[in-house]
Amino acid sequence: MAFILRWLRNLLIFFFSSTLTAVVVFKYVPVYLTPLMVVRCCEQAAAGEPLTLKHRWVPLDSISHAAAQAVMASEDQLFLQHNGFDFKQIHQARIDALNGKRERGASTISQQTAKNVFLWQGHSWLRKGLEAYFTVLIEAIWGKERIMEVYLNSIEMGRGIYGVEAVAQCHFETTARQLSRQQAALVAASLPNPLKRDSAHPTQRMLKRSRQIMRDMDAVEQFKGGN
Repeated sequence: MAFILRWLRNLLIFFFSSTLTAVVVFKYVPVYLTPLMVVRCCEQAAAGEPLTLKHRWVPLDSISHAAAQAVMASEDQLFLQHNGFDFKQIHQARIDALNGKRERGASTISQQTAKNVFLWQGHSWLRKGLEAYFTVLIEAIWGKERIMEVYLNSIEMGRGIYGVEAVAQCHFETTARQLSRQQAALVAASLPNPLKRDSAHPTQRMLKRSRQIMRDMDAVEQFKGGN
C-alpha cells in the first residue's frame, strides 16, 4: 500500500511539474507542431493521400487586427472579459441539449487553444477535465495576448492549413498582416469546421455568416494586440 501511495505521489508530481513546465515554455517559444497536425498527417498517410501541412508562425504584431476581431466575434465575444470559461454559454448549451436542440459547442478561445496545443480531439470527460486544467494555466501564465497569438497560429483553418498566415497565403494570396476585414470574417465563418467550410470558396450560407461576423466585429471589446 505504501508503495502504491508513493507511486501515485510521484506520478502526480511528474504530471504537475511537466505540464507547468510545458505551459511556461510555450509562453515564449512558438508552437510549430500540435497534436492535431500529427493526427491529420497520420490520417492522410492512412488514406494514401500526399502529406499536406502548411503552417508558418508569425508574431501577433504581424497579424491583421481584423483577424483577432473576427474570431472573437465568431467564437468568443467575451474573450477579453472572462477568465477562460463562459459559464453562461456553457449553461445555455446544456439547456439546448436537454431540450433536444442541435448540439453546439460552448468552448472559449482559451479552451480551444489549450486543446489545440496540449491535448487530443474528442469528447471524453478525461479530455474535458484536462482541457479545463490547461485553460486555467494558460490564462494565469500566458495572458490574453499570448493566448490569441497561439490560437491564431495553431488553429486548423483548412485542409492541411494551420494558422492565419498559412490560410492568408493559400486562400487569399496575401499575408496575415494584410488580411482584410472581409477575408478575416470568411476565415472565421469557416470555424469550427474548416474541413467542410472553405473560406476560399464560400457558400452563400458562409457569406451570410461572414456578413454577420463583420457586424459583430464592431460590437466586441477592442483587442489591443495586432495591427
